[in-house]
Amino acid sequence: MNFPQFWARGISGNFFCWRWSSQSLAEAQSLANQAAQQLADRFRSGDFPPKQGGYYPDRPCREQVMQEIKNSAGETAAVVTRNSYGCLVLNTARVMFVDIDLPESKPPGFFKRLFGKPDLMPPANHQGAAMAKIETWTRNHPEWGWRIYRTRAGLRLLATQALVDADSNVADGVFEALGADPLYRKLCKTQKCFRARLTPKPWRCGVRSKPPRWPWLDAKAEKRFEKWEAQYQSFAFNWMTCELISQIGNPTIHAEVQTVVKLHDDATRVGSKLQLA
Repeated sequence: MNFPQFWARGISGNFFCWRWSSQSLAEAQSLANQAAQQLADRFRSGDFPPKQGGYYPDRPCREQVMQEIKNSAGETAAVVTRNSYGCLVLNTARVMFVDIDLPESKPPGFFKRLFGKPDLMPPANHQGAAMAKIETWTRNHPEWGWRIYRTRAGLRLLATQALVDADSNVADGVFEALGADPLYRKLCKTQKCFRARLTPKPWRCGVRSKPPRWPWLDAKAEKRFEKWEAQYQSFAFNWMTCELISQIGNPTIHAEVQTVVKLHDDATRVGSKLQLA
């Protein structure tokens, strides 16, 4: 898994960049300063880099590690991080999650884009078609077992029968066959891990503001985050992140997978019968 401990912000004029290091803050700062200078030089020469938004699939995610889970051999099997918009995310080295997005019932309109209206649940026929594909594939690969969860925007699959490397050809083949989200596939490859969001997206449970992003630039930013987090937790308490809808295929559950299943299901509040967010 690829979650560097040290991050730093470099500044050159009106330009800034974040860079990382697994060795030291000083190295991260040096790399950030160089990157900011190079970015400023590019703009001055008229070489404008393409605009990118959201996650960058070609680099580590700038996320604070909140919890580390070891396996029986003492190796890091999973970590829980906080993502850029404040949610907790489970990252697993070899416990396979597959994220499948389903089409909305209608495209987002002007007012949704303008006011951030909560996204719509995908219609049942799209879910049925996705489930049929998963069930057919599993019948043809009976050694595989799945826990299948419903999320607000689609399906989440958890492979239970064995461990799988996130950057392996096996993972690529399963992603392709089952129609995994393309961005999710890139993130798994970059981070060398599978990812599953544990807590609700803030805007889906009524929190419209964005939190200051880690690492905080000063003590005031950290205080603002703490205030935001308190509000988020109070709102998120009334929602669940996913619900278990099916278990299919091989009933064997690998011991390391079982540990992850419990952590995942407790954190996402599976079985709570709350609304999805």
